[in-house]
Amino acid sequence: MTRQTAPPPATHPPADPAANRTPAASSPANPSPATEGGPESAGYRLRWAGLAVILLAEVMELLDTTIVGVASPAIQREFGGNGSQIQWISAAYTLAFAVLLITGGRLGDLFGRKRLFVLGAAGFTLASVLCAASTGPATLIAARTAQGLCGALLLPQGLGLIKTMFPPKETGAAFGLFGPVLGLSSVIGPILGGYLTDADWFGTGWRMIFLINLPLGAVAVLAAIRLLPADHTTRSASAGRIDPLGVLLLSCAVLLLVYPLVQGRELGWPLWTYAAMAGALPVLWLFSAHQRRVVRRGGTPLIEPTLLRKRAFTSALATGLLFFAAVSGLMLTFTLYLQLGLDWSPLHGGLTMIPLSLGIVAGAVLSGAVLGPRYGRRVLHAGMAVAALGALGMWASLAHWSAGLTSWELSPALVVTGLGLGLIMAPFFDIALAGVDDRETGSASGVLNAVQQLGGSLGVAVLGTAFFGWAASDGFEHGAGWTLGLTGGLLALTFLVAFLLPRQARPHEEG
Repeated sequence: MTRQTAPPPATHPPADPAANRTPAASSPANPSPATEGGPESAGYRLRWAGLAVILLAEVMELLDTTIVGVASPAIQREFGGNGSQIQWISAAYTLAFAVLLITGGRLGDLFGRKRLFVLGAAGFTLASVLCAASTGPATLIAARTAQGLCGALLLPQGLGLIKTMFPPKETGAAFGLFGPVLGLSSVIGPILGGYLTDADWFGTGWRMIFLINLPLGAVAVLAAIRLLPADHTTRSASAGRIDPLGVLLLSCAVLLLVYPLVQGRELGWPLWTYAAMAGALPVLWLFSAHQRRVVRRGGTPLIEPTLLRKRAFTSALATGLLFFAAVSGLMLTFTLYLQLGLDWSPLHGGLTMIPLSLGIVAGAVLSGAVLGPRYGRRVLHAGMAVAALGALGMWASLAHWSAGLTSWELSPALVVTGLGLGLIMAPFFDIALAGVDDRETGSASGVLNAVQQLGGSLGVAVLGTAFFGWAASDGFEHGAGWTLGLTGGLLALTFLVAFLLPRQARPHEEG
């Protein structure tokens, strides 16, 4: 599934949700680099080649996200891990990505966006090789964590680089290319994951889903060095400083919440799991107090404290958390059911999910280009209702055909589910940012992106735990059915919370 990212301020993000993955954790603090003989308004001479490098890095990261779920059962068969370890293979990446994402853009301001892009791409590639070389669940989870950290360094640099390379009149066209490229990647990802796992090239099995990043990453690093504009950064006061204590407090709060959710079922829910989840609240309070103290001292907080006093924005955080939890949990648990419950091959499971991906792309194009600008929040509500209907249709398909279920019989419900998800994805971030001031947009975008990742981790933790729990007691078919029902319930709750969002997105400024 395409990971969506909040659009940058004062640009025209394209209709496709994949295009909105353009990183927006912070705005660049540096002036445009030399344009190699042309005036600054003409843009950087190699800007389109540089954009291709940025897109390649985005595709590499997105493919790695979508193909891992398809290969998870094969990983479990080789390592013999339990359900929580499968969940951690996905959750470790998104948690690390979420925690560092807010800081990643500011690191680019301080140390140079090209430098951070190259470092992140090289680190992501090396971490991918470490994933392929893993000898057990623990080493794979550690390598996935490293991937997430490197991805959080890599992806936020894209916005700053594009805004540096392109003149204002071409910025919209540059962002417009994200949609087709990344939308296609989201469709190809599950198919590629299933094929590489089944093909067992050179006896590598599932490890090839990570090794495929070696040539992609090498090309991205070498091309970035050659084609991206040189950094012209100084550590100015406008770039701000990194807040290590804020990062530590936020990381602790997230881990206190997610770790017991993933591990609790395997351990029988001991008392410390409930204490840890409860402990996340005071740590979040400490984080909020620390951010206010940073502002009073004239520093740069990770999150602007004024944002958390705006009902429209906090409602957007709650909506995004619930929605992306439902989506990520659904994608993982249903993929697991197709392989563990129906004993389908990874390739069969990946091909089966194509209707859902196509529905997402169609819904996003429809809502982004036509419905979203006209109907605003009502499109989100329509999308949630359609997605919930689709999830219930998937449940009904499981109940009706049971073990005789085929991909074709699932396709109508998958298309409806994807259509509903796509209707939500394209306009969500624009509407979520409508209630913030211009000076807060960079921070708000970074927080929304991080909440998207955190929601994904929580969805994997909560729905994954529920799926494995129900499967252990009632079988995989009932486990998948009840999990689909829970997904529908989460979407219904999201429907209610979304009434607190602004009715319309703010109009984008003309470049």
